[in-house]
Amino acid sequence: MNKKITIAALIAAMFGLVTTSYACTSFLVTKGASKDGSTMITYAADSHTLYGELYYNRAAQYQAGTMIQIIDWDSGKPLIKIPQVANTYTTVGNMNQWGLTISETTYGGRSELVDTTGGIDYGSIIYLTLQRAKNAREAIKQIAEFVETYGYASSGESFSIADENEVWIMELIGKGAPVYNKKGKIDKRWTKGAVWVAMRVPDGYICGHANHARITTFPLEQKKSYKSISSKNIKEIFRPEVEVVYAEDVITFARLKNYFNGEDKDFSFSDTYAPLNFSAARGCEARVYAAFLRCNKSMIKYQDYAMGYDLKPESRMPLWIKPDNKLSVKDVMELMRDHYEGTPMDMSKDLGAGPFACPYRWRPMDFEVDGQKYIHERATSTQQTGFSFVAQSRSWMPNPAKGILWFGVDDTYSTVYVPMYCSINEVPECFAEGNGNMTTYSETSAFWLFNAVSNMAYSRYSDMIQDIRKEQSKLEETFLKESKALDEKILKTKDEAEIKNIITRFSNEKAQQTMKAWKSLSQFLLVKYIDGNIKKEQNGIFEESPYRKGQCVFPEQPEYPKQWYKMIVNDNGKTLKVPSEQ
Repeated sequence: MNKKITIAALIAAMFGLVTTSYACTSFLVTKGASKDGSTMITYAADSHTLYGELYYNRAAQYQAGTMIQIIDWDSGKPLIKIPQVANTYTTVGNMNQWGLTISETTYGGRSELVDTTGGIDYGSIIYLTLQRAKNAREAIKQIAEFVETYGYASSGESFSIADENEVWIMELIGKGAPVYNKKGKIDKRWTKGAVWVAMRVPDGYICGHANHARITTFPLEQKKSYKSISSKNIKEIFRPEVEVVYAEDVITFARLKNYFNGEDKDFSFSDTYAPLNFSAARGCEARVYAAFLRCNKSMIKYQDYAMGYDLKPESRMPLWIKPDNKLSVKDVMELMRDHYEGTPMDMSKDLGAGPFACPYRWRPMDFEVDGQKYIHERATSTQQTGFSFVAQSRSWMPNPAKGILWFGVDDTYSTVYVPMYCSINEVPECFAEGNGNMTTYSETSAFWLFNAVSNMAYSRYSDMIQDIRKEQSKLEETFLKESKALDEKILKTKDEAEIKNIITRFSNEKAQQTMKAWKSLSQFLLVKYIDGNIKKEQNGIFEESPYRKGQCVFPEQPEYPKQWYKMIVNDNGKTLKVPSEQ
């Protein structure tokens, strides 16, 4: 997600020049690419100002004439009022009661295409669409109608949209100010709204996007087969053979703005509306590359592209790939945990990682030495994540339990993904809106507890992360097994109200269990690593003196890495050198 920024500002944000902006990562997994036949999409809401909480709206009925105020999700600025629908659906975070999920990443795009008079922003589009649509195709149609009717108030966005059967990627950008003809009148070819393309990810494949537009060329309308349609025929979107939908003027508008003058068949959405450069590849596309490489080893051939060294059009990564092996929910959780391990961009390897291999870099991320510009990497796992999730939708489950939002707060590498079912009656207190904020600490907030642990770990990362990952894995593996057992119970329960009670109790219990475990972990880490020492322990029990209870045996005091000592000597060896004895 992002404030209203240009592609230049977005790139600056990736490398730390804009401190108030957001940047997110999303991966998409189709039924045929998952081990259990579910669809999955992920999201990391990364921001230095976003608080991690689980948004919740209960299904409701409204009288005719009811209006709803649109509030810009990023800034809180009131925009316009629009009519409310008669019936809305329950939403739990970015998933609704039907298992439909929508996430996004901001790519910014051409700065002049931000419409300052637009009526609806990308965040409102997501959450209002979830309240009104049952499936991915309905969602795409609703998004198109929103921007056409009210005008689009944000910059370029890539949306992940998934229901129990299908996964789609949709990329959208506004049209900016009106275009005038030579007579000073608004050119009739310009209309308010946005240009966009939506493509269904082929079954058996996975996709991803991370703050750069990824749709290039796409099939144009084929009237006989209807595999591809323009918004002029958007009612045909519900034909199952339709795999591509696009704004009717997505190409003609580009011509009107002099962005494109080739043949229609060669039109590339990304190259036209969000031109690629080094920063977009290295700060954005590289995250997709890292995930793709984990799933398909042949992706190594795109390493130079991901690092921004080879940006020729023919060198671009594919929009989607087929994984070497089908992915489990746990596999997808692990895709969200990445510091470019196994690549030249590994963030634990250079001097910036410190003596304890901390794979995080404080902002700003760009710097200059002797007139030469450099960057730190922007990985999927980053310290400023507000919340993240792995959304799983299962076609074989009854509606109240069709979707599970595996939800976590703070840094994806050290978070715990807790199962929040799509029709729970209430949100656990630790994730609830209003339980603390970015300037108010709360002892019962998961966001603050997880930040306490991760920020403690950053000081001695290579050691502490092992304890964190051990507890993380134990909890997540337990939740996965327990949710599978719960599914069997749900399938035997016919009453939907009772199913909602069952899943609400379960989600709340797992959240409470996580909070209890993480509080114990925070205390354990403080005791074990206090003052730079490492107390000796076995299975969480610290070794004590045989003569005095409560007194630990002398702790370990491991040396810094040899390379770190060399760097200290190179920097200040003259002062620190011990003179030879005469």
